[in-house]
Amino acid sequence: MSRSSLTRFLSGPFIFFTIIMMIKSSLAWIVIFDDILVWKPLLTELPLIWIGFCLIEWFAAKRRMWIYLAMNLLLSGIFFAAIMYYKYYGVIVNYHALAQVNQVTSVKSSMFSLLDPYYLFIFADVLIIGGILIRRRIKLGSTERPNRIPLERRARRRVASVILTLSMILCMLNIYPNRASMSELTQAEQMGILGYEAYTILDRPDKPVPIAHIDQTDIDQLKQTTELPAIVEQGAASGRNVIMLQLESFQNFLIGLEVDGQEITPNLNQLARQSLYFPNFYQQVGQGNTSDAEFVVNTSFYTPPNGAATTVYADKALPSLPKLMSANGYQTATFHTNDVRFWNRDQLYKALGFDQYYDINYFGTQDSIAFSASDEVLYSKTLDKLESMQSSGDPFYAHIISMSAHHPYTLPKNKVKLTLPERYKDTLPGDYLISQHYADQAVGQLIAGLKERGLWENSLFVLYGDHLGLPIYSLDRDDKVLMKELYGREYTSADMINIPLIISAPGVTPGVQLEQIGGQMDILPTIAGLTNVSLKDQLHFGQDLLHEGGNLLPVRYYLPSGSVLNDASLFIPAKGYGDGTHYSLADAGRQDEGQQQTGVPSEEISKISAEKVPSVFSTPNNSEVSPSRFITKEQYDRALDLAHLSNSYLSQLPDRKGAN
Repeated sequence: MSRSSLTRFLSGPFIFFTIIMMIKSSLAWIVIFDDILVWKPLLTELPLIWIGFCLIEWFAAKRRMWIYLAMNLLLSGIFFAAIMYYKYYGVIVNYHALAQVNQVTSVKSSMFSLLDPYYLFIFADVLIIGGILIRRRIKLGSTERPNRIPLERRARRRVASVILTLSMILCMLNIYPNRASMSELTQAEQMGILGYEAYTILDRPDKPVPIAHIDQTDIDQLKQTTELPAIVEQGAASGRNVIMLQLESFQNFLIGLEVDGQEITPNLNQLARQSLYFPNFYQQVGQGNTSDAEFVVNTSFYTPPNGAATTVYADKALPSLPKLMSANGYQTATFHTNDVRFWNRDQLYKALGFDQYYDINYFGTQDSIAFSASDEVLYSKTLDKLESMQSSGDPFYAHIISMSAHHPYTLPKNKVKLTLPERYKDTLPGDYLISQHYADQAVGQLIAGLKERGLWENSLFVLYGDHLGLPIYSLDRDDKVLMKELYGREYTSADMINIPLIISAPGVTPGVQLEQIGGQMDILPTIAGLTNVSLKDQLHFGQDLLHEGGNLLPVRYYLPSGSVLNDASLFIPAKGYGDGTHYSLADAGRQDEGQQQTGVPSEEISKISAEKVPSVFSTPNNSEVSPSRFITKEQYDRALDLAHLSNSYLSQLPDRKGAN
């Protein structure tokens, strides 16, 4: 390989497009990663970029510039997808998310709201270069007229082979040592975004535990729950209807919140005061968001490690709450104003065993908000069906999915009933509060309707949020200032995934705030306990929140994989447990002005335990938490085992008859 060959090779499109791609990769890194070193994108992204470019040099005899441009467009699309996905989910997109592409057109308003205009510069060069090439081709016709002597193809291949070999070695050095990292963000930062994407394509899932070796005893041993004092009698709502309401994007901080003396959710505040209220309740959704919440609460299983439950598990013969209630004489139905095919719900509802589902064909499109009929229409028409179901004489289980307070929280003017201070105007938190105020008004109408039609006094009413509404990653600087004002401190990851659970029924002691931690998968066993429905033959990973404490909640999305909650803390891993960070939930609950949640590294927790220092540990922000209440390595391992057992069991279930 001569010096002149190398010089001429590097003066061609190879280096030109390399510079362009390094600028784009740096943009993606600035958005996604904190405190990046200047050389890090160069070291991690460049090898895979060069592998692609070297293959072009090897195999492209003609129209190399067009092929380079196509490769540029492909890589730009990957970086753009990584930016947009991170802005909402807080994790790195991978090829499993391609199954969600058909959902994008339905939520395009949410996507556009996350789009900062400068992100589009990532495609600007494609348009400019493409335009120049087209103009040049028109001007010159089909005859190529190079203005310099081209590098001979054999020499070009020799140079490309050397660069390809070096790039592949660098790729292996970036990817191989970081395969065991639990956090996708850590993997992407160490492997490079492109390296992470390549790794997820080639990676194989963990070997499943044989289904014959999974039973409730194994799950109970891993969970190690404790017994709680009896607050509500077993079977307190026996024989009653079960009405479960899933609120779109509803976070717990809204309960009791006032802005300038105005209650944001007055109806839900009143309901919480008159019911059992769980403020320490957390979402457990995956890539499927709302549909995943429906899956989790109706199965008491975890979402899959990749993909939405509606696409991964919908062809399985699932154990579920509808089937359990049907076996005990209940009618079952689910109500959702969107098209049932959205998120593959037509298959999910069959897999869950609902007798009936009602979607856009029933609710219509009148009084639409976002992409479906309003919550007012949802509740009004649902009440008609519930009244009809009750008249049959058999109890029913009804699952109602609200939609109007959907991101990006743009209500029609005639629906806006909340006036906020000027500083909230045209901000994400401000629009969110206005939308949830409307959602609260609609819930008030639903409750009034249930009472007027004689349904309320004969029903167990369960209300919870489906998932977060204000991702930390979507907030700009002004939004974060407003969130600090609303919370009285910094807005944290634990706050972000905190949703409410409210349970109301005659005979259930009103006005009780229960501090034990819970997650969406705990709803099924809690309802079973209240209605005195046996779970003897129903495998489940949740627990009855009225009788069992000591919860352990793996978190699979919106935080890095391997994140875990217990009664006192949130743990977020980096490569694994040893370099992870613990956050006290006591800190997250403080309302002191200026209080900021600060993490404690695992190595400090281990050191404290080993030295047997006093039982109270002072975190860097001076809050005191017993080190024994942080997530231990043993708890962390048990949480990972629970999630793996869930996926192992579901993936080996037989396909249901009539799937798809």
